[in-house]
Amino acid sequence: MMNRTRRLRNSASLRRLVRETTLSVNDFVYPLFIEEGQDIVQPVTSMPGVHRYSVDRLPEIMDRVVAARVPAVLLFGIPAHKDDTGSETWNEAGIIQQAIRFIKKNYPQVTVITDVCFCEYTSHGHCGVLVDEYVDNDATLGNIQKQVLSHAAAGADMVAPSGMMDGTVAAIREALDANGYANLPVMAYSVKYASSFYGPFREAADSAPSFGDRKTYQMDPANSREGLLEAEYDDLEGADILMVKPAITYLDVVKSIKDIFNKPIAAYNVSGEYAMIKAAAANGWIDGEKVMMELLLSIKRAGADIIITYFALEAAEILTKTQYE
Repeated sequence: MMNRTRRLRNSASLRRLVRETTLSVNDFVYPLFIEEGQDIVQPVTSMPGVHRYSVDRLPEIMDRVVAARVPAVLLFGIPAHKDDTGSETWNEAGIIQQAIRFIKKNYPQVTVITDVCFCEYTSHGHCGVLVDEYVDNDATLGNIQKQVLSHAAAGADMVAPSGMMDGTVAAIREALDANGYANLPVMAYSVKYASSFYGPFREAADSAPSFGDRKTYQMDPANSREGLLEAEYDDLEGADILMVKPAITYLDVVKSIKDIFNKPIAAYNVSGEYAMIKAAAANGWIDGEKVMMELLLSIKRAGADIIITYFALEAAEILTKTQYE
């Protein structure tokens, strides 16, 4: 045989030399849950290793973020007060606004991205203004504008709208540009599916809907071409980064988006994906560390430039010690 592909697999150094895809600490964004109150470090039972923090206890996790050289965090807030519209999202003294100011003051080297949505802040748990139990798209857009301006004023480095309202990116770009924030980037949750993998997140963020589901605004898992349309609209409206969520069950969509759009592509390795690996590893069914690294590598290989993952700190600590084989 003249062609033997195994020749280039003969040693670890040779495999590294011809490796097509390489994970880096610079690929990761670490999600953080910030709870209103004092002296809170609350474990999330369905997500081992993940906690909810009050602002005064943030140094415990932010010190690890900096030590691991993870470049960015994505903030989710759990407020003390909820109402029908989620008005705490644009409160200048709200929990996310407090967290932004704290992190930017004490950890200025870390990029702070804020989730822009309402489900954690509304009494009904849906992602916008309700009219007869239906989320009113256009009424929600006005509140989104108020939310992003509040985040921008607090010092956020990037905003990430996740509610899947039509026209969100255009509304955000209009508000930011008109108020002196033309340079603030938008990472759009462009292709966000109505997935069953969000369960542990809803415990972490206290964001489960009190009735119904989110299938009228989040995407049908059966559709991939529709995802390209969603991404195209966000691209045209001025999104700087396009995201696919979840990651591992939608790698085909990640690849399609990467092949078509000449912008950075993010993928969200969501809570259910994290929890499954943690549970299987705890039962001794898999080598959790190796499966974690293989999973993250698969997301990168599919085309993600940015990986939002609860594994960020663990993976970064491994990558700083040794090159994954």
